[in-house]
Amino acid sequence: MKTTLLKSEDYTRSPWKNGGGIFTDIADAHRAGAKAKDWDSLLWRFASTPIVAPGPFSHMPGIDRLQMVVGGRGLVLRAPGQEFDEREPFTTIRFTGEMEIVTELEAGPVEVVNLMARRGAAEIELSALREPGERPLSAGTHLVYAVSGDCGIRLNGEQFVVSGGNTLKIELPVASRLSFVSGLAVLGSIRLTG
Repeated sequence: MKTTLLKSEDYTRSPWKNGGGIFTDIADAHRAGAKAKDWDSLLWRFASTPIVAPGPFSHMPGIDRLQMVVGGRGLVLRAPGQEFDEREPFTTIRFTGEMEIVTELEAGPVEVVNLMARRGAAEIELSALREPGERPLSAGTHLVYAVSGDCGIRLNGEQFVVSGGNTLKIELPVASRLSFVSGLAVLGSIRLTG
């Protein structure tokens, strides 16, 4: 097991693919040997972003996306013949980057966490950690993002406290179990398959 504390002051910023906003990049991975770390070389990305006005989502062919509101409420994503309801915070929705999506904000701006992966390269999961308890973790990369305030976890006999806004990156060569002790966090899980 390898753990790395990702500090909020070290996160980078990058524009949305359509230029409509700014991501806060928390962690990502790109194809080995890629000349540039860009959308074409992306394997996966875990990021947060504010949505402050209604508008279209970026067109991202070949990318699977998970999203969760972590601040504010009232977000709805509309696609032709389909609606994704994120009115309540900490609800995970899944959609593809090919979908033509337009956002609606029913109660003002929101902050969302996104986990994206190139289809066929990785399997991804995104969940909220709000109640103490155990959960299985598969072999792969896991990101525990402390949404607001400190959160406490136990893993393989070790205790960790992740300060608000920071992220604990966990790389597991084999399956394990995570004990969530306290606080509020988002867990992003990535298993490379390609």
